[in-house]
Amino acid sequence: MGLFKTMNKPLQDNICESLLFERLYKKHAKNLHDFLYYKFGDQLNPEDKVQEAFIKLWQNCSKVAPNKAKSYLFTTANNLMLNAYAHQKVVLKYGQKPQKSSTNETPQFVLEEKEYHQKIQTALSKLTEAQRVAFLMNRVEGKRFKEIAELLDISVKGVEKRIYGALKKLREDIDEL
Repeated sequence: MGLFKTMNKPLQDNICESLLFERLYKKHAKNLHDFLYYKFGDQLNPEDKVQEAFIKLWQNCSKVAPNKAKSYLFTTANNLMLNAYAHQKVVLKYGQKPQKSSTNETPQFVLEEKEYHQKIQTALSKLTEAQRVAFLMNRVEGKRFKEIAELLDISVKGVEKRIYGALKKLREDIDEL
């Protein structure tokens, strides 16, 4: 009877179970990627670090409790990015929007749009990391404050403070530019 109970152990108890691992991947991979992208930019290949973090989770699946998997993934991926950043000494740089090959806009409009985009990128780069991550999660992804608070493991008030601080700083910097 005891052996039978062990064999019917719930999936939630074991990350080494491929179905649970797959569910964890589907649930956290995109958020993890976006978190790394917002924090570090795309120069350090956040996609690769997400994959590496999941590989490390799989390699340590028997040692990580399912309720700790998300924290393990975010910590591991963040550390992988920090190591790559330190190794390459890469300056944080935001990607540019791809330019259209043909356009109906006047050259003046295209130039002004490009200059404005650059102003926004410069202003974003002046935000603190905490403000930038929360702001982009909210404005680019449309995540609610509560979702951001859960992902970053902070209070909703903390998210509000970061986003409102970011908005204030962006207004000042963009007006100044």
